Amino acid sequence: MKKEIKTTLTQNIFRILLAIFMVYAGFSHLTFNRIDFQAQVPDWIPMSKDLVVILSGIVEIALGLGLAFWKKKRAKFGWALALFFILIFPGNIAQYLDSKDAFGALNSDKARLIRLFFQPVLIAWVLWSSGAWKSWRANKNKN
Repeated sequence: MKKEIKTTLTQNIFRILLAIFMVYAGFSHLTFNRIDFQAQVPDWIPMSKDLVVILSGIVEIALGLGLAFWKKKRAKFGWALALFFILIFPGNIAQYLDSKDAFGALNSDKARLIRLFFQPVLIAWVLWSSGAWKSWRANKNKN
């Protein structure tokens, strides 16, 4: 049986901050930033850009709420959110390569390039703050 990994107060604070950010970002996908998020959907995705933005917004809200409130599955939500960050990364790359402006601040190639380096930070943040990485290592060592 898998042992539940305890997280520190610092991890919990950072996890809740990330969860709030994800719920906010998901809400903004569905409302006031919907057009800006469409700039991140690569042209090669065979779906409506608006549908992709809506679906990703719903996923962000669900992952954020799960990360915040579902204690027994926290590590799984951490892995799911890390995977989500990996899956959306090609959209960030496409936005940079296609020089598509968004959100006011992403209005230059330099700004879009700098943004790319924050994706690994988000992945590390969620794996650490959710206890996902520590849980994986602890369970790996049991086998």
